[in-house]
Amino acid sequence: MQLAEEPYQQKLAWHWYRRGLAQFFSVPAIILMGAFTGFSGLARDAGFSVWHVEFMVLTIWALPSKVVLIGAILAKSTLVGVFIAVSLSAVRLLPMTVALVPEMRTEKTRKLTLYALSHFIAVTAWVMSMETFKNVPRHYRTAYFAGIASVLMASNMCVVFITFEVAHKLPPISSAALIFVTPLYFLCSLWGSARERSGHYAMVFGLALTPLFHVIFPQGDILATGLVGGILAWAFGRRKRVVQP
Repeated sequence: MQLAEEPYQQKLAWHWYRRGLAQFFSVPAIILMGAFTGFSGLARDAGFSVWHVEFMVLTIWALPSKVVLIGAILAKSTLVGVFIAVSLSAVRLLPMTVALVPEMRTEKTRKLTLYALSHFIAVTAWVMSMETFKNVPRHYRTAYFAGIASVLMASNMCVVFITFEVAHKLPPISSAALIFVTPLYFLCSLWGSARERSGHYAMVFGLALTPLFHVIFPQGDILATGLVGGILAWAFGRRKRVVQP
């Protein structure tokens, strides 16, 4: 009986994988492709070849980390400095990974599968998955997320290759604006999907404190904003729960 069920389960897994691939036609995927178009222009202007950029997309994936990498290289930072800068940029993805992986894990899920899929957890994939997982059976969420990851990776590698010779014709300000479309979309989606008031507090404090820390601590403004804003958001959220149990 169990042997008879396996082909059916594999068929269902492929079905949900294809459902993940269909997210190519979603608004977040289109916005991300626009951001990669702008990134291609910035990378080309910085003197990188299309193959350098394709390698970055394949190995780093998260767009802000690639921007940090290019900035650190142009600033002629040491190898250790570049490593630290990119690593600190990637730390922001840890809470997303911690939140998303348990949504995919079952008692039969292999750890190697989760490790492999974790590489693709970035802003767009995280938002798309958290918004749609409620409609996906838990046993097939790894297949569904693999479909999302595959289509986002493949489509944006194609975008980089196709637009690399065209994107440089965009004004630099337009390229930069395209890159910032994704975090703006993420901010709006995160606000709407926040389950606790603390999440809203964190975004408000982050937006308010970023200009201040950029002036007084420009080399560590993002880290300082995250620490201070996160602590304040937690404190306000805790106080709210105490006052209104």
